Parts: sequence; C-alpha cells; structure tokens
Amino acid sequence: MTKKKRLVTSALPYVNNIPHLGNLTQVLSADVFARFCRLRGYETLYVCGTDEYGTATETRAAKEGVSPRELCDHYHAIHEEIYKWFNIAFDYFGRTSTPKQTQIVQDIFKAVDDAGYITEKETEQLYCPHCERFLADRFVEGTCPHCGSTDARGDQCDACQTLLEPTELLNPRCGVCGTTPIVKKTKHLYLDLPKVLPLLEDWLKDASVDGFWAKNAIQVTKSWIRDGLKERCITRDLKWGIPVPKEGYEDKVFYVWFDAPIGYISISANYTDDWKDWWQKPENVDLFQFIGKDNIPFHTVIFPSTLLASGKKWTMLHHMSSTEYLNYEGGKFSKSKGIGIFGNDVQETGIPADVWRFYMFYNRPENSDFTFTWKDFQEKVNGELIGNLSNLVNRTLTFVKRFFDGNLGTGALDEELLCQIKEKEAEITDLLEHAEERDAFRAVFALSSIGNKAFQDSEPWKLRNSDPEKAKAILRTLVGLIRDLGVMIQPYMPTASRTLLGFLGCEDADWSCLGDYSKAISVGDIGLLFTKLEDAKIEELRLRYSGSQQEREDRKMEEEKKGCPCCGCENDKVADKSADKSAAKKEAAKLAAQAAREAEENKSIAQKFADKVKLTVSKITKIERHPNGDILYILGLDTGEGEERTIVSSIVPYYTEEELLGHNIVLVNNLKPANFRGVKSRGMLLAAQDPNAPEHSTCEVLFADDIPFGTNLVPEGLSNPEEMCYVKPDHFFDMPLYTQDGILKVDGHALVSPEGKTVLAKKYLNGQVG
Repeated sequence: MTKKKRLVTSALPYVNNIPHLGNLTQVLSADVFARFCRLRGYETLYVCGTDEYGTATETRAAKEGVSPRELCDHYHAIHEEIYKWFNIAFDYFGRTSTPKQTQIVQDIFKAVDDAGYITEKETEQLYCPHCERFLADRFVEGTCPHCGSTDARGDQCDACQTLLEPTELLNPRCGVCGTTPIVKKTKHLYLDLPKVLPLLEDWLKDASVDGFWAKNAIQVTKSWIRDGLKERCITRDLKWGIPVPKEGYEDKVFYVWFDAPIGYISISANYTDDWKDWWQKPENVDLFQFIGKDNIPFHTVIFPSTLLASGKKWTMLHHMSSTEYLNYEGGKFSKSKGIGIFGNDVQETGIPADVWRFYMFYNRPENSDFTFTWKDFQEKVNGELIGNLSNLVNRTLTFVKRFFDGNLGTGALDEELLCQIKEKEAEITDLLEHAEERDAFRAVFALSSIGNKAFQDSEPWKLRNSDPEKAKAILRTLVGLIRDLGVMIQPYMPTASRTLLGFLGCEDADWSCLGDYSKAISVGDIGLLFTKLEDAKIEELRLRYSGSQQEREDRKMEEEKKGCPCCGCENDKVADKSADKSAAKKEAAKLAAQAAREAEENKSIAQKFADKVKLTVSKITKIERHPNGDILYILGLDTGEGEERTIVSSIVPYYTEEELLGHNIVLVNNLKPANFRGVKSRGMLLAAQDPNAPEHSTCEVLFADDIPFGTNLVPEGLSNPEEMCYVKPDHFFDMPLYTQDGILKVDGHALVSPEGKTVLAKKYLNGQVG
C-alpha cells in the first residue's frame, strides 16, 4: 500500500515582532515531525510563513512612520534569520501578503457566499474618537466579564481562555492611545457557523479519532460546540488586508483570522505549481498541524468550517498537535511587555542552537504548562545532554578507537542488549508517528541510559583481556546503538546528529537502518559533541535576561552611571548621553524622511509609474448601458484575480456593445474607485486620442487580444512592487501615457508583458493615452 503524503504546517507567526522561545515551540515542533517523516521515507511538505495583515501591523507601521509593507518586509527578514539560526528545515517559508493569498482567499469566500453560509449584519462596534478609527478586537483592552482580569483583549481573555466580543469588556480602552472608545454602527459579513455545524460535526466525529488529536484540542473543540456556535464576523474596517469581493464592502478587508489559516494553502501555492496535489486530493494526503492551545478553535472549528462550507474537496486536518504554554522564570513570555528570552537574544548567548533545541523538546509542554528557568536549563544540559548522551558516545567510541583501532568488524552481538534496543526503538518510532515528541525524545535518552549502563556493567576494559570476543560483541552492539541514536536525534538536534554520524562514517543513515547491525561500523576521528554550562555563565545570562526589555535597558543605563568613584562625574554625561540619543533619534528620523523624499523626487517618470500604477490586461465579460448616463457603459471585467471587476466608461459614442464584448482591454487596475452617477467604477480602461483633434472628441480603445487576461504590463526593464496602494487620478495623469509608432509607452519605455509583448494602437499611432 502506498504511503500517504504528509503535509505539515505550524501556526503562522505574526510578523510585527521578534519571536520568543514560546513562539518558537510551534515551528520547532513541526520541524521535528517533518524531519522524522523524511527520515521515515514519507513524501513530506512543511510550509510556514509570517501572518502579515491586520490592525496590529497597520497600527505599528503608523507608529514607526513606515508603510505596512515596509514593516512586514523588515520583520519577515528577522523571522527568517532566527529560524535559519535554529536550523528549521522548512520546505518553504512564505508570507500571507501575496497575490496568491488574495486570489485563494477571495475564491474561497465567494464559494462560501454562493453556498449560502455568509450573512450580513449591521453591528455596533467600538470606535476610538482620538485615533478616528474602528478598533479591531485585539486593540480593545479592558476587564474580562468572566474572570475579572484587567488585561483582557477584545477577542480573548488569556487569563481564562474565554473568547470575547469587544463590547463585552468592562472599562474598555483603546489599546493604542488609551482613550475610552464609543459605540458606533458599521456593517459586516459573518460566517454562519450554526448553519455549518452539521457539516462540522459529521467531519469531527471521525477526524478527531482517526487523527489522534491532542487532549486539549478535543476538549476545547467540544466546549465550543457545547456552548453553542455563533456567527463569526469575517470583515474589518481596515486598509491593510485582503479586499472583500462583494458589492457594498469594497472599503473593507477580511478579518485576519479568516484569511490567516488560508495562508497555509497560498504559501504552498507560492512554493509549487502542484499545490492542489497537496490541498485538493485529500485521499492522498494527511495534514498535521502544530499550534499553541490558544489557537485551537481557529484550526478545529473556524478554518475547517470555512473549507467545508465552500463545498469543495479540501485536505482537512488529520492530526492536531497543540501544546500548552511555555512560561519564563515564574511568569509568562510576553512580546508586548518584552518579558522572556527572544530569538535574537538566544543567538547572542553563545550557546549552540542544538542545545536550545534539546532543552525545548526535553520539556515540550505537551500536556501541561512548563516554566523555563536558567537553573533547570543548566541541570538538564549538563546532566542529560552531556552526562548521558554525550558521555555514552565519547566513552564508547574513544575506547573502540584506542583499543581496537576503530574497527570491530562483523560478528556476534549482545543479544540481550539488542533486544532492549529494538524494543525501545519501536516505542520511540510509535511515539513520533503520533507526534508525541517530548515522550519520544525522553525515550531516546532512556535508551542512551541503557547503553551507559551496559557499558559500565560489562566492564569492557577487563573483558578485552579476559574474553575479547565478548568485549567485541558488547562494543559492536553499543556502536550500533550510537549510530541509531545519531539517527533518532536528527529531527531534534540536526547539527549534533550530523557530527555524531560523521564519527562513524554513517552520514546517510536513516530510520530504516535502526536495529540493523549486520554491517561493520568503523570509528573515525571523534570529538566532544557539547560543552558544559558553567555556573558563572548561567548566572550572567539569568541576570542579563531578567525582567522586561525596558528594565534591561534601564540596567545598562545604571551601569553607565556608576562612572568615577570620586565624584560621580559620569552621571551628568549619562544624562547628556540620554538626551543626545533622543535628539539623535529625532534627527535620524528627519534625515531619513528627507532622504526618502529626495529619492522619490530623483526617480524617473517610468520608475514612478512602475512603483505606483498597476496595468492589467482584462477581458470584457459583461456590458450594459448606464441607466443614468447616455454616453456611459458599465463594463464587467475578468482581471484574472478571481473576482468580477466593474468599471464605468464614457465610450458609448465610439463603440457598440458588440465591438467590445469578449475583447481584452488594458485596465488601470489600482485607480482609486469613483462613483459615476450611482455606480462605483473600480478602474479605467486605456484609450488613445487623435493629437490633432479637440480633446475628448476621439477615442481608440487599446485592445490587447493577443495577451492573456490577468497579465500585468510594466515599463520595459522595470517591475511593479509586490503590493500596491490605490493611485489617485491626478497622480496617474501626472505620468502621461502615449503611443509612439503605435506602441503604448511611458517616459520612453514600452509597456510590456513578461513575455515582452506590447500593446499596439491601430488608428492613432502617435497620440496621448488616457
């Protein structure tokens, strides 16, 4: 029977901050499972990426004086660097702010809407009069009505895990400025979860059993259903997000928790053109998802309900591995408060990534919360990693190298020890197949302990003289065990695994080698796998990373203030330095803004056009006369983006409906929408004019029938940025288009497709285009 492929995902980390060890638990957990699956011979795809849309990004970008795209680019690179340092072997690490994400989210929404699972409501929502914006759930703070926690957010109380509506909070405040918000009416779309419930329950009864979900995943999901599912809002009053392809909602975007899980699909699509083989052939694929317990309902209720409601065949969740919380030195990790040890901090400690990976998996919070402490970190590393595993490797291989020249040949084995090894390896394999990573890892160290005991009890330093064949048998078995340990730690500690297997010349060993000691294994050059963590080092790190990041910064300032012991003359210098630093920051920001303005001014018109204007070849699929305009057509367009686009064009005097329908035209895709006598026009088609005739008296629509619709045109030699904002009409017309010898151009550059095709005028070969 052919093995099913394994699709592995980890919760998409939110982009606008640096991940701490608690956040890293999920991506590391998925990495271990994906590496194990590859070693077992499964065809495996592990995808992840940054979750980039939503209020948090938009608000932080505004605070930092950058665009959301610039903010996302900055932090996406930081995430990538941290995950690379931790040796996480993604097949692809992407992001959600891509054209494919927009297309797939909008396609799924339209399918769900067409199936009747989307409702519309006018609601009262909290609005900050100071910020002049509706507040997304997570940016409303206040007191939880259920447990009294004063740090609850508008979407969830972390203290009692209750999901909330922001209007339920007591003493609400704006999370950005602290102002008390007011209630204001707005209209939104909802996913009708009660209507989807029969589909969800039918799926759940088998999925949770067949996929051996974690206990907390089952409990949280059942409690959600038991308490009664409610319609879930899926739109928001924001700018940074995926536009809602529904009439009347053009100025809204999808709520980030509707589009974020779909990011698993779009990231796969950005990785491979064969993404549907992974996501739309469920009979061939098992989906394993690794998340924290706070994300359970989104992955077991909301995302599955969305896919089920679409009416299409999707790869649905098979196994849910959901961990509890990893805490820090008696408190919680907190990105917002800067508490804990973060990905960039870890790199600065000088402690190798594999040591961190060891500790995080040895204590992975699978069934209960776990608290990281520096003392426990030191004890586990020195006791288990070095005192157990590294000790077995070093003492056994050194002995074989010294007394047998590294070569024991083939021959008899210690059958009793081999039986124990095979039994334990079968247990480890079964645990990993069920994604019970901590228990499997601890079983690996239990197996190492068995090896250490066998070495000690057999006393090979005596046996090599009294019974050399028996000594060889025990040592052959132990060397085989060490090879197996090198394979089994590979998912957890890939660098150490590579080093250990290199001692034995077995770099290519995989899971199928376990327990097979029929071939001779030679010992080559060896060295230490790890070094001990000394008390002074640990105490220094504990002090360095205690308290919040702000408190750490304050301590640095205090150290600088110590200065001269006679008169404390450094104190004034520190104060001056602090003031200078603040002034320098302001000056740097001013200079950066000035440099940005100068850089923009120095761009060519063609470059500005490429940066600001998106031209898309689009097919006219519908056409009708405007009921309130004699010279106006209402055109329905297929832009290749998965939604019908409507534009209004004043070309009735020049073309009949038959001359337009079915043809490809060039659309200014991101022109700011405008109302034409009651109909919203989302774009403008391009047409050439006779330069010698009065303005607006001639018109030649620029057809592009030889270029596939959905194709974007850019000035030759340039490219559009990945994300583009609306362009205002006056800004668009400041960069004049024209035809030259029939070719559509801007600033001397032909507008071309990726294949180099140009758009040609047939009538007005040298004229203005608008």
